Amino acid sequence: MSVKLGIAPIAWSNDDMPELGGDTPLEQCLSEASEAGFKGIESGGKFPKTSKELIPILNKYNLKLCSGWYGANLRKNTFEEEKLKIQNQLKLFQDCKAPCMVFAEVYGSIQGDPNINLSKRPRMDLDETKKYYKKISEMGKYLEDQDMPLAYHHHMGTCIESEEDTRRLLENTDGSVKLTLDTGHMLFAKGDSLKIYKEFKERIIHIHCKDMRKNVLDNSLNHDYSFRQAFLEGAFTVPGDGCIDYKPFFDLLKEQNYSGWLVVEAEQDPAKANPFEYAKIGNKELVECLGMYGYQIEDYIDAVSYTHLTLPTKA
Repeated sequence: MSVKLGIAPIAWSNDDMPELGGDTPLEQCLSEASEAGFKGIESGGKFPKTSKELIPILNKYNLKLCSGWYGANLRKNTFEEEKLKIQNQLKLFQDCKAPCMVFAEVYGSIQGDPNINLSKRPRMDLDETKKYYKKISEMGKYLEDQDMPLAYHHHMGTCIESEEDTRRLLENTDGSVKLTLDTGHMLFAKGDSLKIYKEFKERIIHIHCKDMRKNVLDNSLNHDYSFRQAFLEGAFTVPGDGCIDYKPFFDLLKEQNYSGWLVVEAEQDPAKANPFEYAKIGNKELVECLGMYGYQIEDYIDAVSYTHLTLPTKA
């Protein structure tokens, strides 16, 4: 059995805070991700928005687009309105043969506001929740029909944050609504990734391996930090540098025959945590842990063909 290892570009450049890595060129991120041992990368703000431009640069570094964040406003928008907004990213992901779309509800989110405590995160009442489940089920079915599964991302500071939020979402939506399980966000929300995986293994198609520094995690919860304060103080890190023991988790993945992407994702200040060095730490930890359970790690991902595309003309 094999899995694929990817990484998120947020360690090099933070789209929510351009001052963090804003001057880091995209090609540095891609080259270092590849050199650190990863074969996939999620999309980011610096990535070209058309496949004509993106596919060649990914192929140059032997990387595959292994998904990417889509911030939805389904709480506010109708399904049809959100369907229109998702089209450009959907087309890009289809062209690049991404396996899924990491979908998260950001309407009312406090994750970008340094002045709002985590305890003030948005919540939906029963009536809104029912409407939301209906709309996201529609979106799940639509994206499934487009061969681009919706992999919902529970996230701190949003309306779907906790283990119980995640459970209710999956219990009350169509099976086309899949899950991105994020080990760091689940721990931050005082949840249990192992428990969620056991309950919903058929729905989990994408995994973010995010670790946490326990001292900062405890301070963040005990003093009710804002999400931004928590990550700026170093709450998140890569596997191998935090408090999560990934061995039981990977043991469970092997038992349940998981064969998708494992994506290292840890938003940190690149001036304090060198992205390349931390990428290597995360890759080493995953490779060693997976090897203990007999996992094979895919060493090469076939480059996406772009012969059908009209490539940009060189100046």
